[in-house]
Formats: sequence, C-alpha cells, structure tokens
Amino acid sequence: MAEIARDYTVDELMVVTLARQFRSEDIVLNGTVSFIPVAAIMLARATHAPGLTWVAGAVGVDAYPEPLSGNTLDPTMWRRCVMYLPQEHMWSYVHRGVLETFCLRGAQIDKYGNVNNTVIGEYARPRVRLPGSAGMGDMGSLDKRIFIWTTTHTPRTFVERVDFRSCAGYLDGGDARERLGLKNGPQLVITNLCVMDFEPESKHMRLKSLHPGVTLEEVQAQTGFRLLIPKAIPPTEPPTVEEIRLLREVIDPRGMRKLEFRGAPARA
Repeated sequence: MAEIARDYTVDELMVVTLARQFRSEDIVLNGTVSFIPVAAIMLARATHAPGLTWVAGAVGVDAYPEPLSGNTLDPTMWRRCVMYLPQEHMWSYVHRGVLETFCLRGAQIDKYGNVNNTVIGEYARPRVRLPGSAGMGDMGSLDKRIFIWTTTHTPRTFVERVDFRSCAGYLDGGDARERLGLKNGPQLVITNLCVMDFEPESKHMRLKSLHPGVTLEEVQAQTGFRLLIPKAIPPTEPPTVEEIRLLREVIDPRGMRKLEFRGAPARA
C-alpha cells in the first residue's frame, strides 16, 4: 500500500482529490485561471491515469509542459503537444461530445450545482458585473461531466439560488435536467473545507467528506442552504507521499496552485 502523507496543505488536498476523479479514458480541457484543475490533470497522468488526454488551454492536445508558471492559457502549456487545436475547431469537438470532462468554479454555486459567474443582483442593474460565462454555458448544457471546485467555501459562494445561471447544474433539482434531454452534469464539489456530491434522486448537494480539522457545524455555517447530511461522514482521503512529492517537486514547484486562495488560510 502507498504511504500516506502526514504533511500537506489544503491546496494539495484539493488537487489530489480532484486528480483522483479523472480516468485514463477521459479527455479533459482546462479554462482560464485553473491552476488547481491543471495541477490535478498533470498529477492524474503521472499516477493512476496515464492514458488521460489533456487539451491544455483548450489548444494543445496531449501536452507535456514544464512545471506550472504564468497562467493556464499561456503558450508554454502547449509544449510537446501532439497537435494544436484552433478555437474554432475545439468548439466543434465540444459540441460533438468528444471533450466530455471539465472543471469550473464560480462566484455563486447553489444547492443543485448551478453556477453563476455573470452578475450579482438583477441582470439589468447588477450590483456586481462578473467576467461572464465564457464556455460555462456550453459545458453545462452539452452532456459534460462537470467537477466544481472553489477555494472560498462561504455563504456568499454557496447560495440558496444563484442570481444568474451561467452554467446549468441540475436546474431545479430532481429530473429537471433529464427532462430537457441533458445528460451527466455536476459530479462532485471540492472546496477548501470539504467534498460534496449530489443525492441521486433529488440532486440536492450532499456532504461527502470533511477535510482535516473541519467540523460539520463549520461547513453548514459556511453554506447558504441546508446540506444533505449522511449518517456517517468520513474524512477526506489524504494524499500519498508520492502524490505530494510529484506535486511539490515536478508538477508545481513554484506553488502556482496557491494563487487560487487569494490569502485564504491553509487548513489541512
């Protein structure tokens, strides 16, 4: 059995948890400012999913870049790729279902996994105008396996109802997504406090595991809606020594993944 790491931080725990969701047969692409997903993709390929195909920055197919630097759409991310995929061609693959796995975060996330990155408040007269959906709308509506992540697990992020649906999750819950002919959808939510999934029937967000040092009461207090709580809540599975070594020494020695926290304290 692999040796379990004792010394790790919450950013590393999030990367490892996300990496373990990827399969060797997956085709994954990353978006803007996605250091945690990119580190997770690179870690998965270096460990349990060597066959995973990565479209780096939605341009470089099966790239093998140097350690993370700059930003996740930087041309250095395309290094040693099999081919370049122009944007106009990339979207044709997205719509045909070839690129089926995507990771995203947003300013707001609701109990059914809908994500908002467009406006806070009324659309016509918003209190805050956000960067916009970019490819979120397509990814949430085209049968993708969506993994949601955020480093800010607070009531401002996890709200009862998003102000604007930039990315469709399970809509109003239950079979609402299925009735529209949409398959797949959000699979997991990974935050700086815990891991959550979705109850199969209601599609309501459900607590799956707690990170070290985090309590159920803390998670619920930092969530703007009532979570579904299972009878037993396990701790989030810790990284292995080898996963931490790869992350620190090979994949992200500069610690670019920590930029996602914007001053938030490391918990693990």
